[in-house]
This record gives sequence, structure tokens and C-alpha cells, in this order.
Amino acid sequence: MTQELWDLRNSILEGRYDDALLIVDELELMSRKSYIRTIRSFLIRLIIHLIKNQVEQRLTNSWVASIKGSILEIQDLNLQDNKTSHYVKLGDWDDLLDFAFDAATDPASAEILNGLYTPKRLLAIVDKSRIIEVAKAFLDLTYTNSQKSLPGAIDNMLCELPGGQEWDEGK
Repeated sequence: MTQELWDLRNSILEGRYDDALLIVDELELMSRKSYIRTIRSFLIRLIIHLIKNQVEQRLTNSWVASIKGSILEIQDLNLQDNKTSHYVKLGDWDDLLDFAFDAATDPASAEILNGLYTPKRLLAIVDKSRIIEVAKAFLDLTYTNSQKSLPGAIDNMLCELPGGQEWDEGK
């Protein structure tokens, strides 16, 4: 990025404004890719814990912290600087979620029941469509809740997951 900024500066100083605009477009694309890459890493973390929840039929404080933290970070990262538009639009999560699910399978298999399932075996027992559906529901909350109200909305959804009532009651 340093080289691009140097080129941009020189283009402006030399009056090559078309070149400068091309560099600005390139920098904007690089920035967007960076945000999407970071969002994708939080999606993977979210899905790992949703897989663990589905297979083990329980919810731990650690998993809750990871799920909640992932959703809060996604909300923050996804909102562009203008505070009115998003890097990922509400209906555009399918490809990212599909990628994240595939990337989450190996780490989830290592964590579930002390690595009892191979990734292939885990895929055979997990309901991918249900996990994607739950992940989308969590992501939808990021568009309909403020930063202040989002944690409570997440907690309400967590109570609906397997083991969520027990987690909520401290059992």
C-alpha cells in the first residue's frame, strides 16, 4: 500500500488525475477486500461454535463469548465509514457463509468431543443448512439492532439454541 500512496501522490503532483483516480479505485478495492477477509475470519469462528453447539447439544460460556464476540465484530466491520452502507449487503452472505462453513469443518472436528469425529464424519452428521440458517439469523440482527441493543438480541437468540435455556439459567 505504501507504493500505491507514493504513486498517488506523484500522480497528483504531476497533474495526472486519471492515473490518480485509478490508484484511488485500487486502494478502495484493497480496503474492501481487507474488510471482507476479516469478516470471513469472524464468520469461521461463529460457525465453528454453531457446529459444536449442534453436535454436542449444549452451550458453554466460552462458546457464547465467541459467538457473541464474532457477531459484534462483524457488525462493526461491516458498517462502512459513512455509517449508512455495508460492505456485505443483507442478502449477500451466501458465498461467504458457504466458504466459512467449509473452512470451519476441520477446526470444529478437532474441538468437538476431543476430536472424536474426522472432518468427513462430522460433515455426515451436521445439518449444514440449519447452521447456515442460524448464522444468517444472527447476521440479520446486525442490520436491525444498534451496537447497544445487539448484545441483548444475541442473548435472546442464544437461548433458542440447543442448551440455550440451560445456559441462560446457569445450569
